[in-house]
Amino acid sequence: MTDSPVSAPVIEFVSPLMGLAEHSAFHLVPLDEEGSLYSLRAADGAGVRLVVLAPGRFFPGYAPEIDDETVAALDLRDASEAAVLTVVNVGDDPATATVNLLAPIVINHRTLRAAQTVLVGTDLPLRAPLLAA
Repeated sequence: MTDSPVSAPVIEFVSPLMGLAEHSAFHLVPLDEEGSLYSLRAADGAGVRLVVLAPGRFFPGYAPEIDDETVAALDLRDASEAAVLTVVNVGDDPATATVNLLAPIVINHRTLRAAQTVLVGTDLPLRAPLLAA
């Protein structure tokens, strides 16, 4: 895989992703035909990439409650405008891949603005096994 420019929607984060404060714009690139797996690639060409997952297929009961501050920051008018993605840690072996269910990424379809939010008052795991789901 190369870091060549891509033609994909640019998602603008209203606050930095955890650990990636220097990057705010990312291309959202589909990695499968089902619309479950994506790559978030830094739009500045720095080679920064995250693998993200639409959790419904792997975690059917996952329904995070997004706090009012995030809803306001993303100008979400109703739940249908929101897409929720979770960050995948592939590691060295896909069999041991984990998914961060505690801090999902929320994207407003209408504005293409996004935020990563930490869910409070929940026991959702930071590292949920992907293949056990």
